[in-house]
Amino acid sequence: MTRFAPRTLAFVLVLLSACFALAPSWRAGAQVKVGAVSCLTGELSTFGVSSIQGARLAVDGLNGNGGLLGQKLELLVEDNGSKAGEAATIARKLLTQDHVVAILGDLTSSATMEVAPLAQAAGVPLLTPTATGEEITRIGDYIFRSCFLNSFSGQAMARFALDRFNATRAVVLTDVKQDYSVGLAAVIKAYFQGHGGKDLLELSFSSGDTDFRAQLTRARAFRPDVIFVPAYYPEAGLILRQARQLEIKSRFVGGEGWDSPTLLQVAGKSADGTYYVNHFSAANPKPDVQAFVHAYRQRYGTAPDALAALWYDGARLVADAISRAGSTDPKKIRDALAATTNFPGVTGSISMDANRNASKPGVVLTIEDGQVRMVEDVNP
Repeated sequence: MTRFAPRTLAFVLVLLSACFALAPSWRAGAQVKVGAVSCLTGELSTFGVSSIQGARLAVDGLNGNGGLLGQKLELLVEDNGSKAGEAATIARKLLTQDHVVAILGDLTSSATMEVAPLAQAAGVPLLTPTATGEEITRIGDYIFRSCFLNSFSGQAMARFALDRFNATRAVVLTDVKQDYSVGLAAVIKAYFQGHGGKDLLELSFSSGDTDFRAQLTRARAFRPDVIFVPAYYPEAGLILRQARQLEIKSRFVGGEGWDSPTLLQVAGKSADGTYYVNHFSAANPKPDVQAFVHAYRQRYGTAPDALAALWYDGARLVADAISRAGSTDPKKIRDALAATTNFPGVTGSISMDANRNASKPGVVLTIEDGQVRMVEDVNP
C-alpha cells in the first residue's frame, strides 16, 4: 500500500472533496441521447413538423421534472426531407456517430423500412409512433410500433362504409408509391369483399400527381356507394376537390394520412361530408387529452393533430422504458419496451403485443363546414 506524506495526503483529500462536490453537476449535464427521424421539409412537412413538436413537448416536460436516471434526455432531431434513401443515411449517423440509445421514427412506413433494418443490426431499439405498415415490426425484435396497424384502420374504414352507408359498390384509389397506401388498400379490399361488399374497382396513382380526373372519371362511371382514398393529404385534398368538380356524389372515406390542415385548405368545401379514421381527436373530453391539447396550444398556438399526439406518446413511451430499465443499455431498454402494458397515452392506453405492435383504439372523424368533428370511437 502506498503511503503519502502528510502534505500530499491533505492535497489528495482536498482534490477528492472537490471532485465529489462537482459530481452532481457533471451528472446533471450528462445526457441520454435518443434520435428522432421525421420529415420537417418536403411534401409531408406538416406531418413532420407536428410530430417533432409533439415529441419536443414530451421531452421538455420530462426534463423539467428531473430528466431520466438523473440525466437530461436529449432528442437528436433529423430531417429526411421526405426523400427516399435519406432516412437510412440519417440512421447510420445516429447509430455510429451519435451513439443514440434508441430511435424514435420514422414517420412513414416507407422511410421506417429504411431505418429499421439498420437499428435491428445495431441492436438499438426503434419505436415508430406513426408507421402503420404491417411488415415493419417483422424486421426484428428491436423494432416497435406505438400506433395501430393498417389491418386495424383498413378494417375500420371498410366496416364504417358497410355499416353507415350500406355500401355494396366501392372504388379504392391507391398511391402505388407509398407502402402505407398499398398496405391499407389491400386490407380495405379484403374486408369489404369479405363482409358483404359486392363490387369493387381498384384505381391507382403516384405521389406527386396533381391531375386525377382520368381515375375519377372511371370511378364516376362505376357509380360506387363509397370511394376509399387511403392516401396522404397532398393528393387526398386534390382528389376531393376534383371529385366535386366532376359532380361525383359518392361518399369518400380516408385514413389517418388525411389529418392535416393542408387537406382542408386544398379541398375547401369539397371536404365537407367526408370521413376518415384517425388515431386521435383533440375534441376528446378526457382530462389527460385536454391537458395535452392545452399545453400544445399554449406552446405552438394551434391544436395538436394526430401526428403531434402520437409522437408525444412515442417519446414518453421511450422515456418510460429507459426509466423502467434503469439503464441506457439498449438491450435493457428493448426488454422494457417489450414489457409495456397499459401505458396511459393521450391517444389511448398502449400495450405491446408479442409482435411489438401496440394494441390501442382509434376514432372516426368527419368534416363539416371546414371543421373536423368526432363521430365514434373504434376499439381493437
